[in-house]
Amino acid sequence: MNAQSDLAQAAAVSACVSLQRPPRIAVLLPCYNEALSIAAVVKEFRTHLPDAAIYVYDNCSTDGTSQVASAAGAIVRYEPWPGKGNVVRRMFSDIEADVYVMADGDGTYEAAMAQPMISKLVDEHLDMVVGTRRGVYVDAHRVGHGFGNWLFNRAYRLLFGELFTDIFSGYRVFSRRFVKTFPAVSGGFEIETEMSVHASQLRMPIGEVPTTYGERQAGSQSKLRTVRDALRILMMFLLLFKETRPAKFFGIMGATLLAVALGLGMPVITTYLETGLVPRFPTAILASALVVLSAISAVCGLVLDSVARGRLEVKRMNYLRMPAVEFDRRSAACSQGS
Repeated sequence: MNAQSDLAQAAAVSACVSLQRPPRIAVLLPCYNEALSIAAVVKEFRTHLPDAAIYVYDNCSTDGTSQVASAAGAIVRYEPWPGKGNVVRRMFSDIEADVYVMADGDGTYEAAMAQPMISKLVDEHLDMVVGTRRGVYVDAHRVGHGFGNWLFNRAYRLLFGELFTDIFSGYRVFSRRFVKTFPAVSGGFEIETEMSVHASQLRMPIGEVPTTYGERQAGSQSKLRTVRDALRILMMFLLLFKETRPAKFFGIMGATLLAVALGLGMPVITTYLETGLVPRFPTAILASALVVLSAISAVCGLVLDSVARGRLEVKRMNYLRMPAVEFDRRSAACSQGS
């Protein structure tokens, strides 16, 4: 009995750890050729989060970004694999903290909102808080980007649920639970989509805080390539939809194939019923093949849905193995006031 009691007590302790200290905060800034703006970004985050460790991850910059960031007081590290997704994977693997603040190094995000976002994460026991960009659907600083943001956000809510209103925001605050259980398989700008789907799939508690989306530093250029990155994000949508909801994905595919087969086959069937002849053998063969493919698609969806459910259970168990952290409010208040 005592052994069982000890095990239950240990499980309770591991499920929720109370720390009599303020949270360790890490600010993560992935950068590629942001020498013009990174010093100001580091300074602003240092002003608003004086106790945070500020990391700048240089992703193959050629303009001296790392030297400028180091001179500004940031901890500089390097990621040789190009692409924001690769940088995020490295940052989440390397950095140990209780709360993670991720922003871009181009100065477009409002550093003053970092503390309110952290407070929301801690006080409401959330795993992610997204800094939603005001007016991003109207003006995303480049022609067509506002409409693209609106379109992809609508598509996301249709496919994965209503949790998010700005899935492409790069300004986010994470719990340690999220960071250490996020697989991060994306290589580029589609990483924000993967983060959002991961949270939606595990039904994590998330929140949003409206923030101002500023202009880039004069002379700096956006790394986003409109057509290329839009196609990559679209492919990521389809991939994640297939991986997380295979029954629906293959069900839609099977229903489409069946509809085409019926459209091609009904005239052939009608002619056969009227005359007893099948004058269009190629059409009949094609329609029959499409019916078979439709059935195969439906079976694949059912089988893969069971596989996806098993993977989801494993993800959920890994998430639950990471203890939730309670912070002492008085210590946190003293830290903010110091």
